[in-house]
Amino acid sequence: MDELLNRIAAETGLSTDDARKAVGHILAYMKAEGTDPAVGKMLEETPGAQAAIDSVGESGGGIMSFFGGGIMALGSKLMGLGLDMGQIRQVATELVAYAKAHAGAETVDRVIATTPGLSQFS
Repeated sequence: MDELLNRIAAETGLSTDDARKAVGHILAYMKAEGTDPAVGKMLEETPGAQAAIDSVGESGGGIMSFFGGGIMALGSKLMGLGLDMGQIRQVATELVAYAKAHAGAETVDRVIATTPGLSQFS
């Protein structure tokens, strides 16, 4: 995961801590909103995934859903870290490639296809 975070930091200008938070928010969103069992498989097989989620203190669902989660809430969290739309796309693209390398393209593609708002990253 450190290699991924360093690459994201270099490409986006984020600190590695903010890169970890960005990745954590995206993974927490996938965990909360994904409808396919492939989500669990992807999180288990992607090194550092759960630690990234833990770094943002989100388990998914619960109060986040009550106050209106979804892709817009994810975007707000990422923009709150200082990312613009181009940087968000870079983070997501790097994360998807990293997850595919560890969990397999088929698994990650299923996660993306069944998680609202993520089809643009398949």
